Amino acid sequence: MRTWIRRSLIALVGVTVLAGSLAAYGHRSHRDHHRGMAQISAEDVAEWRGKLLQRAGKELELDAAQSQRLGLLFDKLNEQRSALVGSSTDPHAAMQQLIAGDRFDRAAATTLVEEKTGAVRAKGPQVIEAAADFYDSLQPAQQAKLREFMARRRGHWRG
Repeated sequence: MRTWIRRSLIALVGVTVLAGSLAAYGHRSHRDHHRGMAQISAEDVAEWRGKLLQRAGKELELDAAQSQRLGLLFDKLNEQRSALVGSSTDPHAAMQQLIAGDRFDRAAATTLVEEKTGAVRAKGPQVIEAAADFYDSLQPAQQAKLREFMARRRGHWRG
């Protein structure tokens, strides 16, 4: 595969994963409304994971192996989210630092972009593999239900 096509696909997957992660965490409870991605606790993640597995298991009628694959996909997405957040405790402040002076801090912006794309590049293939394993394990009727659900949810990922 040509290098630019491969890079474009990796970038597209990365953006998709980021958007999916943001959408997934966009429906937090009211008490979590003002906390950023970096401040989501392990308990919140575990609670959301349990709800996701329970609801998807019910809606798609997943068997044990499929539920396990979905759990692995969620874990890989969470690893991706953690890698994207990185060591930053306040991403908003990091962005504000770029425009704090007289001139835009291009070096810091480049470092920030490289950090985030590196995280996508490092974790993206694992997310793709987990997503493919889960989707491929579904029966055709389950795949159709999943596609239908995603089509209904299109454009509804407001935080």
